[in-house]
Amino acid sequence: MAIFGKKKKEEAPEEQVDPSKLVKVDKPFESLPPSSQIPKQNELTTEQEEKYNKVLKHFQNPELEVFTTEKNPIEKRKLSNVEKAWLTKECFLRYLRATKWVTEDAIKRIEGSIAWRREFGITGENDEVTPDLVSEENETGKEVILGYENDARPILYLKPGRQNTKTSFRQVQHLVFMLERVIDYMPAGQDSLALLIDFKQYDDVPNVGGGKIPPVNTGRQVLHILQTHYPERLGKALLTNIPWLGWTFLKIIHPFIDPLTREKLVFDEPFPNYVPVEQLDKLYGGYVDFKYDHSKYWDPMNKIAEDKKKHYHDRFEKFGGKIGLSEYDLRGDHEDLVYPPKEYYKVDSRLSVEA
Repeated sequence: MAIFGKKKKEEAPEEQVDPSKLVKVDKPFESLPPSSQIPKQNELTTEQEEKYNKVLKHFQNPELEVFTTEKNPIEKRKLSNVEKAWLTKECFLRYLRATKWVTEDAIKRIEGSIAWRREFGITGENDEVTPDLVSEENETGKEVILGYENDARPILYLKPGRQNTKTSFRQVQHLVFMLERVIDYMPAGQDSLALLIDFKQYDDVPNVGGGKIPPVNTGRQVLHILQTHYPERLGKALLTNIPWLGWTFLKIIHPFIDPLTREKLVFDEPFPNYVPVEQLDKLYGGYVDFKYDHSKYWDPMNKIAEDKKKHYHDRFEKFGGKIGLSEYDLRGDHEDLVYPPKEYYKVDSRLSVEA
């Protein structure tokens, strides 16, 4: 396939929207639009089921300890309840797919991600990456969670042209923070997200640090984090308003983008083809009249995410706090388990049991 192809831009999508259909919005949507449909998941083959069970058994071992850092690992500790809640059926399947169903590689990658999450400060317990830490980074609305696309993926808008700070590690922390929040917004049955990346430049945001296209080193660091610690999370990435410098940046980092990820990139196509107009920003042809106001957006966005996260963890405890529970059960509202996990160790005696 060609590396990248650039299309000629036509009339701005917002100029084609009927003003009478616009609805003012200043915070994220909490639920799906009626037209969004969650795709049915593929059934596992017998071989895939066996490999999944090997990974599940490894992490259900109550004696398991995992390194506390990704870099220069020395110390290990057991899994916390929050980490156990992260180790879902879908989590194991994402890493298995990313490692082409090599169980040893999947286990290594999952343990590496647990160590990275501990070191980065996003375990869910005494986190270093907090709303207060990254609030300044988002004052101009350069990253926004807003709406769901056709397959019920929550949407994270990335707007490099609204960059308001100089290049720093906090920018990476900010992106990871927003990724964690958009994951909180996922509905039951959907475990991937959509990115809408707009490279448009904005005159109301001062140019700091010499430019708004991220440095290549930062791009590589972010790609490493996404591909290593968020495998199979990207469902679709829509890119628009890409300037010549943006195309140059994309071509430079192209070799570092996983081939499967490249297939999910869509360039300069109408966003209404992928997102219901009732939850799409008017700038891209939707009916949502959205103008970012940090004072109105930031706290509600975090409150909605925290409420959804609490719902998830409350149900984790309700269903026994077991490793391997399904995100469908944890994010849903139904009373009984739909996907009960196998249990390889008795809680009291810690003796292995047959599947």
